[in-house]
Amino acid sequence: LGLLVTSPILLITAAAIKLEDGGDVFYRQRRATVAGRVFQILKFRSMRQEVGDIHASVTGDDDRITRVGRVIRKFRIDELPQLWNVLKGDMSIVGPRPEMLENVEKYTEQLPQFAYRLRVKAGLTGFAQVYGRYNSTPKDKLILDLLYIENYSIWLDIKLIFRTFLVLLTPEKSTEAFSAEEPREDQEDGEAARS
Repeated sequence: LGLLVTSPILLITAAAIKLEDGGDVFYRQRRATVAGRVFQILKFRSMRQEVGDIHASVTGDDDRITRVGRVIRKFRIDELPQLWNVLKGDMSIVGPRPEMLENVEKYTEQLPQFAYRLRVKAGLTGFAQVYGRYNSTPKDKLILDLLYIENYSIWLDIKLIFRTFLVLLTPEKSTEAFSAEEPREDQEDGEAARS
């Protein structure tokens, strides 16, 4: 249903990305979901295509973000292709944000409880995505994810879905990037996808 409803936005976004620089429309990356199962997350490409993976988080004035990318990141349109991951069963609508594999290993070393997040299926939205920020620390994200897991209910899922729509209407806070000077605990992929 989500794919059908958003199909006009998906088509317009895909065309805009292709027209801007002729590069790939989608960005794929290996992420971890329930029980540590690995899958390919699908996003709209919002940054310039570069050779090799550059593991650096987005900063406020990051020149890798394309013009189209600035718009789709602001309103989280770049996340919409993950509805395909939901349809395939890789993700749920609500759950902990799927981390890239390098981060799962790194954060689990620092915070052994981080592995507890993999007891449930990764989600498109959730506590950390709604109440945290892009530049939240791994510990803060973990606390929010554990709050969700320990208090899971259908009613909570419904509330988080509605809360997500409110977040989309005020994107500046939730998509706040790392400053150039601040330490980047949350190392991102070359596409600098929000985790």
